[in-house]
Amino acid sequence: MDILNEFLIYFSDVGSTRRIVMAGTVLLGILSGVLGTFAVLRRQSLLGDAMAHAALPGICIAFLITGQKHPLWIMLGASLTGLLGAMLIPWITSRSKIKTDAAMGIILSVFFGIGIFLLTMIQKSNMGSQAGLDHFLFGKAASLTQEDVTAIGFLCIVMVVSVLLFYKQFQILCFDPAFGKSLGLNIRFFDILLIAMIVIAVMLGLQSVGVVLMVAMLILPASSARQWTNSLGIMLILSGGLGAIAGIIGAFCSTLAPKVPTGPVMVLSSSFLLFFSLSFAPSQGILPKLWKRRQQKSHREEEHLLKDIYKEYEKAKTFPIPLEYRSSLETKIEQNILFCGAKKLNRLIQKGLLVWQGNFIQLSDKGMEKARILLRKHRLWELYLQRKMDIASDHVHRDADDIEHILPLEVVEELDKVLGSPQSDPHGRPIPAMHKEARP
Repeated sequence: MDILNEFLIYFSDVGSTRRIVMAGTVLLGILSGVLGTFAVLRRQSLLGDAMAHAALPGICIAFLITGQKHPLWIMLGASLTGLLGAMLIPWITSRSKIKTDAAMGIILSVFFGIGIFLLTMIQKSNMGSQAGLDHFLFGKAASLTQEDVTAIGFLCIVMVVSVLLFYKQFQILCFDPAFGKSLGLNIRFFDILLIAMIVIAVMLGLQSVGVVLMVAMLILPASSARQWTNSLGIMLILSGGLGAIAGIIGAFCSTLAPKVPTGPVMVLSSSFLLFFSLSFAPSQGILPKLWKRRQQKSHREEEHLLKDIYKEYEKAKTFPIPLEYRSSLETKIEQNILFCGAKKLNRLIQKGLLVWQGNFIQLSDKGMEKARILLRKHRLWELYLQRKMDIASDHVHRDADDIEHILPLEVVEELDKVLGSPQSDPHGRPIPAMHKEARP
């Protein structure tokens, strides 16, 4: 309740520094999330890091030239060296055998080293203890002013509108630039435009998040959004929203604990959202994938049990199975209970695939048909591998054992036609016929 009250008080404090910081971090989160989506999809995540570190020399040079920390001059200097670093990357790769990732690493380390060198010079000069420029390393959101937020908001609107206007062009740039060139699209122009927007976003984030952590705000929201969707449009919306959430959490937590910096909390919030997405996203999350695998394994084990019972029926030629055949079947069922667990056996009974026949489990009509289809798939595939793929009959069982669980009925009927409606598999066992109602 205390945290909720603090949250309500936070938003009711109109016109305060808190609201300014909140607005700045939310706008930055949206912008970095949207533009970071393209960087992640183009596998250029390190580009943002390189540009952020390349901005540090520009910050120092702008201060040395002007002698003041006016945001306009600082951002101008940072943008120039950031763009210079971005332009040097393709220049290095085109004139040497160095790959793109290595070129980014070179730009990142060299420019950052120059920046640290200049910061040290300023620190040892008469301009004060780095003249407060060290805040650009890790960020200081509390230093944001109303004018800063207005500028961030204006540029955020301009760049988001640009993304909407050139959505199709950026989509082609991300997924198939060669196709875009064949259509006469100026891929180079849109590539430079996108890089320029990322540079501006990085520069805007230096004051609140800092050089070191700004790349995280480009990568983490986009990476989180990627786990939830395969649609670029939805990914842009999700990424921007997750970036905004990180901004809200960062600004609010720095209010609860004044000594906690906003930028690192934003990054930690984005990291938590990424961890949550990696764990719980329905289609790509780790836990849903594990659950799906477990269900698939359980399904396979249940189908194997159905096949085992049907094979005993093939030997006995009748249901209920006579006593002389039951001993081997009972052994198989006991083995399956130990292997699959009694719950899986009960699940087959609940599905109506197995029924109790006195003290013994038998296949129901529904279970009989399912087992017949499984064996039909298995044996037709074995025969196909032997005849068409020239694989020895003693090497076809394992592959057929895997494919029988996923082979569509339409493909089964095509196999039957291709093989000439065979009656037996490579081992001489009969291939069960499919009832008319089971046909696709």
